[in-house]
Amino acid sequence: MATPTPSTPSTPVRTALIGLSASAITAWASQAHLPALRSHPDVFALAALCNSSEAAADAAIRAFELDPTTVRAHGQPDALAADPAVDLVICCTRVDRHFETVLPSVQAGKSVYLEWPIASSLAHVEALQAAARASGAPVAVGLQGRFGPLVRTLQGALQSGRIGRVLSTEVRAFGGTRDREVLPVGLKYFADREVGGNPITIGFGHLIDQVQFVVGDLVPGTDHIHLQVQRPDVRLRDAQSGEFVGHTRSNVPDLVSLHGSLPETAQVAAGASLVAYFARGQPYPGDPALTWTLTGESGTLRLTSPTGIFMQADTGPERPILTVLDHATGAVEEIPWAWSETQLAVPVMARAVQGCLVSFATGRTEGYVSLDDAAGRARQIARWLDALAQA
Repeated sequence: MATPTPSTPSTPVRTALIGLSASAITAWASQAHLPALRSHPDVFALAALCNSSEAAADAAIRAFELDPTTVRAHGQPDALAADPAVDLVICCTRVDRHFETVLPSVQAGKSVYLEWPIASSLAHVEALQAAARASGAPVAVGLQGRFGPLVRTLQGALQSGRIGRVLSTEVRAFGGTRDREVLPVGLKYFADREVGGNPITIGFGHLIDQVQFVVGDLVPGTDHIHLQVQRPDVRLRDAQSGEFVGHTRSNVPDLVSLHGSLPETAQVAAGASLVAYFARGQPYPGDPALTWTLTGESGTLRLTSPTGIFMQADTGPERPILTVLDHATGAVEEIPWAWSETQLAVPVMARAVQGCLVSFATGRTEGYVSLDDAAGRARQIARWLDALAQA
């Protein structure tokens, strides 16, 4: 279909999930997308699964107690693309399988929601863009953190003028994986840049996208980045036993230092700076996982997340806090933020996804990130990563 068709309770969008599996290393499909779909039966009707084989899709149908009379099992992306009972395809596979699994559906003109990162290479990103232009397929990308209540509350506080225009913003973050020098065996590919999914493209990628969504994209040519692979020898741990079972060599940076200039806007002063520091793994004991500070002409906004950086999904057991400092009085005030009742009804991983999926499926013009928009972020991050090879 050329554009997403607005839905009514009598016409839910027939939806397929690629990558829903009880044995998956990550649980994004099962803990984010499936609960989001189930929470809106008036909008979505799960019509198909596509896994590595038809048998694997059948096993997932049983594992997640789906109705085999209404949910079809597919083992090939081409078969899914040809299924007339599917309107919307959601892809939650490993990043290096994104392109091959969604390209047929994009070429067939189906609506596609593709998790971030888009693909393992810019060539594949551009091929998907070309296919979408040729077929008219609407494609959204899972940069849903822009629409989470924490980021939107911070954005609203900035737009209200409480701190005047931004003079500088500083981000200091630790995460992407739970440990700085260890990976679970199933995430060994996080050490291989060719796969495309790693702590830089995922953890830092989501975070720096949200930051630039609020303050504006760095002015091209002013951004300078330093990348380092501090720990090229990464230990591998078995998730079940907790035992170390081997090593792998990493070519993915585990340290990022970025700075550049922001464009002048109604909320950002001319010449304002962005400074970001990201390190894989845990922070120093007692330090927060994330501190994001926006210093303005008359005040300062600060977002502190004690135990996690994934504001769109999971920040850990301790709730992030947003505060504002009035420079004239020295007073510090906490700014409340909250998930909506609809979001609270699903697991935390599903909350930001939920709204983006509904916006996309019901034909709204905003509330999700388009493929072309996300491709710009992919090109920016790829250019930064290329700096490591050129160093």
